Amino acid sequence: MGSDRVGCFDHLSVVTAVYTFVKFGGSVITDKTGREAADVPVIEALASAVAAARAADPSLALVLGHGSGSFGHHYAARYGVHRGTPLDADHTGFALTAAAALRLNRIVVDALLAAGVPAVSLQPSAALRSANGQITDWETTPISEALKRRLVPVIHGDVAFDTAQGTAIISTEALLSFLALRSPLQPRRIVLVGEAAVYTADPHRDPSAQPIPLINRANIGQVLAGAGESRAADVTGGMRSKLELMWRLVETVPGLEVYLIGPQPALLTAALLGQPLASGTCIRQ
Repeated sequence: MGSDRVGCFDHLSVVTAVYTFVKFGGSVITDKTGREAADVPVIEALASAVAAARAADPSLALVLGHGSGSFGHHYAARYGVHRGTPLDADHTGFALTAAAALRLNRIVVDALLAAGVPAVSLQPSAALRSANGQITDWETTPISEALKRRLVPVIHGDVAFDTAQGTAIISTEALLSFLALRSPLQPRRIVLVGEAAVYTADPHRDPSAQPIPLINRANIGQVLAGAGESRAADVTGGMRSKLELMWRLVETVPGLEVYLIGPQPALLTAALLGQPLASGTCIRQ
């Protein structure tokens, strides 16, 4: 991809990666225009890529998260769970959204286990609360305990009981952000598996759009100005909100670098191992 790409990973090589956070995007592991349409072959391929990285570097300490895609987003949008639900109202939509997210989580965890990754599912909504859609408290000790035992904790975008608006949806990025900023699990690397890169324009609409290999302080404003929203049902905000959140993390967490890559298994394995990538976007200071 050029000198920016090489420079990003050369920089990473001098930093000891204590924890690595990984997200499988909902638009990658499901068809978000359908309903509960898991892309099992892609999930299995990504699980194998994680297994390959752990085999190559047994010291890798991974926290894996995934979006809800066409599972949770359908019910959340239909019932307005993300907008809030009064305490005395019908909470069926909340329950349906939570159940759908868990169904996808089971598929992901089973694929990881089949690939030889000791994955354990930890449902966020069982241990957190929010206010106005922002996490206020989350008991993350089980994640730490899983990591101590060389397990791979798997979390996912989920519903939440919200003290201000009744209910909320908490994105996977928000969960990873909380772990990075408000738990002992400070990452040195976050790998987001989704779009092949961040582009100068929406590549699905503009064939002249070009990938942006490196996002840093010099171009973040321009990148955010051109970032679009999700093309399908997504109650967590789309690309712009994800980039804003990741940039805040890069500014706050010392040495953190964030990689946005496509779902090619070899790319994921290389990113987890800190090796040079042929494509993708790196975000760092």
